[in-house]
Amino acid sequence: MFKLKKILAIIPARAGSKGIKDKNIIDLNGKPLIAYSIEAGLKSKYIDKVVVTTDGEEIAREAIKYGAEVPFLRPEYLSSDNAKTIDAVIHCIEEMEKLGEKYDYVVLLQPTQPLRQSWHIDEAIELILEKNEEALVSVSKVKDNPILIRSIDSNGYAVNLLSESSTKRRQDFQDFYKVNGAIYINKINQNLNNKTSLNDNKLVYIMDEKYDVDIDEMLDLQIAEIMMSNMDKH
Repeated sequence: MFKLKKILAIIPARAGSKGIKDKNIIDLNGKPLIAYSIEAGLKSKYIDKVVVTTDGEEIAREAIKYGAEVPFLRPEYLSSDNAKTIDAVIHCIEEMEKLGEKYDYVVLLQPTQPLRQSWHIDEAIELILEKNEEALVSVSKVKDNPILIRSIDSNGYAVNLLSESSTKRRQDFQDFYKVNGAIYINKINQNLNNKTSLNDNKLVYIMDEKYDVDIDEMLDLQIAEIMMSNMDKH
C-alpha cells in the first residue's frame, strides 16, 4: 500500500510459447524465469499481493513455490496466441473481486523482463501516485536513433523515419525511448477495460538500458546471464 492505495501485482504467464518452449519457467541462472518477476514484486515496499495468471499447472506450481498466489487457472479463451494481455488482466481483477479483494491500482509485471528490480517498481508506484495519474509505462532509451532509421519504398529507395536532417553530430541527436515491457501501472476504474492499450499509457518511468532485456529467444537468455553477471560484479 502507498498513500492508502491498495496495489495488486499481476504476472501474466501463458503455458504456450513459440520462441522458447516453456519460456516462463525456463532456467535462468538456477531459477525459473518467472521467479525474478515474482521476487521483485514481493520485495516491493508497496505491492499488497502478487498474483500469477496462467493456464499452466507447472507454471502455477513454480509460481507458488516462489511466493506468488495462483488463486485460479486462466480459462482457455484467454490462453491462445490471439489472447490479449489486457483481457487476462481484467479477468484477474474481476476474479480477485469475486474473492472479496478490491484494489486501487494494478501493476503488470511481464515475466520476460527478469532484470527489473523491486526498487524500479517502487519508484514507478511513487511517481504515478505522486502525480495522481491513472496510467504509467516503463521505457528505456533506444540505442538506434530514429534519425538514422529508414524504411524502403516499393522502388527500392530509402524513406526517412524523421523529417529532420541527419547531418548532425551524434551528441546533438535528440533522445528517444521505447516501451520496454517491464512495468505497467493502471488505476482500477472504468477507464481500465478491454479496450485499454497498456503500451499507450502516458506517464513514463525511465529505466536505465542495462536493466532492459526481453526474453523472446535463446540468445536473449544468454544476454540476460551476461548482464546479471556484470551486475553482480558492481
